[in-house]
Amino acid sequence: MKTIKRDKLKEKLGNNEVKLVEVLDEEDYNKEHIKGAMNIPLERIGAEAKDKFEKDDHIVVYCSDFDCSASPTAAKKLDGLGFKNVYDYQGGKKDWKEAGLPME
Repeated sequence: MKTIKRDKLKEKLGNNEVKLVEVLDEEDYNKEHIKGAMNIPLERIGAEAKDKFEKDDHIVVYCSDFDCSASPTAAKKLDGLGFKNVYDYQGGKKDWKEAGLPME
């Protein structure tokens, strides 16, 4: 499983190079999420990813923070489904927000 750091994610988002996915439930997503992220809860990631993404899209998944296991689990699931460019942003919402980056 590949990971991505905050600065690289910020760069790729600025260049519109990635699909950013929060894998927490809708309630958490609706409270606050990284600007531009879509929400696909972990339990639906396999089914919904097939409809929303191409196999060679660059997909970054994230959850709440470094201790959250939802995004690594989602990344492994997407890898297993044949998506070739999946990254886990391990710092998640907490790391992004603490850096003063845009939230919605």
